[in-house]
Amino acid sequence: MKLFLVLLTAILFTTNANAQTTEDSVKATVTALFTAMKNADAGGITNVFADSAVLQTIMVTKEGKTIVRNEVVSGFSTSISKLQAGDADERIVFETVKVDANLAIVWTPYKFYYKGSFSHCGVNSFQLVRFNGSWKIQYLIDTRRRQGCQQ
Repeated sequence: MKLFLVLLTAILFTTNANAQTTEDSVKATVTALFTAMKNADAGGITNVFADSAVLQTIMVTKEGKTIVRNEVVSGFSTSISKLQAGDADERIVFETVKVDANLAIVWTPYKFYYKGSFSHCGVNSFQLVRFNGSWKIQYLIDTRRRQGCQQ
């Protein structure tokens, strides 16, 4: 009976450890994006995105119209690389992470600081795909606002 309990505990622990490891590896990819941004590292930014990645931002114009702006990964990474390290500091909170096989979703509310001053807040919504054992960001869309942010 004791052997059975030891084996059952080992199986449950291993299953839990694997599930946690998968979620942690998804979080590590997202965290790597914001570390690269903070370090003004274009290569680090490009490395976390899939080759066919889509970047979008939901914005409201001065006239109050909602629009979606598209951005190319290479353009985004180039613009960040022109900054000084520490200028682009996006502070995220992992609110939701879900994984099924090679697909993951991540929801991260954030606050963005530019050169040490608060700029805006919003939410990032990520879709990640696991290619050959490595998670890559396939789709990223975010919101941006200056009101309603808690600093």
